[in-house]
This record gives sequence, structure tokens and C-alpha cells, in this order.
Amino acid sequence: MKKVLCAVFAFGLFGCAELQQIANQYPGIGTMGNAEIASGLKEALNNGITKEVTKLTALDGFYKNQAVKILLPPELQKVDKGLRDIGLGSLADEGIKLLNRAAEDAVKEATPIFVDAVRNMTFTDAKNILLGSNNSATMYLQSSTSQALYGKFNPVIQNSLSKVGADKAWKNIITKYNAIPLTADVNPDLNDYVTQKALEGVFKMIAVEEQDIRTNLNARTSDLLKKVFAMQDRK
Repeated sequence: MKKVLCAVFAFGLFGCAELQQIANQYPGIGTMGNAEIASGLKEALNNGITKEVTKLTALDGFYKNQAVKILLPPELQKVDKGLRDIGLGSLADEGIKLLNRAAEDAVKEATPIFVDAVRNMTFTDAKNILLGSNNSATMYLQSSTSQALYGKFNPVIQNSLSKVGADKAWKNIITKYNAIPLTADVNPDLNDYVTQKALEGVFKMIAVEEQDIRTNLNARTSDLLKKVFAMQDRK
């Protein structure tokens, strides 16, 4: 009977010995069901996604956020310096702003992909995230969404670079730079670079939110979050 009850409680995910080991190590887990733990993690992730991704999609969400602002790739930094040296700093600034505008536009595609990843989270995923390192949730989302996000971001950024005028602006910028005497011509493809930087920015901001909910009791804005993350506090 003990084995049967144990199997039912674990919903087929854990053996009795493993479940008892977890219960001994994290006493609070024995008072919560699998669904409750998973629901708490999903609520936390959805809150973080809603809060942080929304920030990035706003005007200047990238451009005025120094943590994620997209700067020029290394091969174009000499372009920036060259332009500023001849009094065209405002042209370089506008070019950088347009790269960030493209990222802000693309990140609007992220939320549905994140929502699907959270919806498909298993209890095992939730347990590992809750009792894992302080960036376990971010790493889970990164591993389960990066490929899909890149596929969504890349064409949007390509279109956005055109829509916000970044392609023409950079063509103008690079033409002016290449006209500077004694400089080596450059002609970089910015699409992949901006896509990668947009992805980095999204996960960086989600990591900030995860750190907050793990360490700041005031960030646990519901009874469920307080209950679930209290288990983490005791690990």
C-alpha cells in the first residue's frame, strides 16, 4: 500500500526513494502537489516575460537601456571613430539608434514563443528550475526557445532595418566612411549581428527578473509565488 500511495503521489515521475530524498532535502515540497509547484513557476516566468519583454519592445527599450543597448560590431567601430573624427558623430549616433529600433521591433515576436515554452513545461522542468541555480529559469527558456526566436527575429530584423531606414542609413554611413582617405573599405551584413544582440538582450533582461523574484520577497506578488519560492529559500 505504501508503494502504491507513493507511486500515485509522484504521478509516475519519481520513485519512493527519490521522492523521500527530495522531501528530506526540501521539507516544503512534501506539502505541495506537482501541479502547484509547476503553476508557481509558470506564473513567475509569465510575469517576467510580460514585464521584461514589454520593456524591450517600447520605444528606446534597447536604445536607452545600457544593459542591452546594441553597439556597433567590432569591424564597424573604426567606422564610428572615423566619422566622429571628421565631425560626423551625429550620423554615427543615428545609425546606432536605428539598429536598436530594429531590435525593439523584432522582440514583439518573442512573447508567443515564450508562452508556448512555459505552457509545455513539465513538473520535472519546474522542480529543476526552482531548486536549481539562480539563472535556471533563464537557461530553460534559452535552451527551449533560442532556435525558434532566431527564426522569428531574423526576418523581422531584416525587414525592420529596411522599415526604419537603417539599411539606407548604414549604406550612407559606410559610403562616407569608405570615402575617407587611407581607410580600408568595409561592407558588413548587420542582420545576423543585430538578431544575435536582440536575443542576448531578451535573455539578459529575463535573467534580471529571475534574480529579483529569487532574492526579493516583495517581487513575489501572489500567495502562490510566496509559497513556491519559499521552498527555494530553504534549499
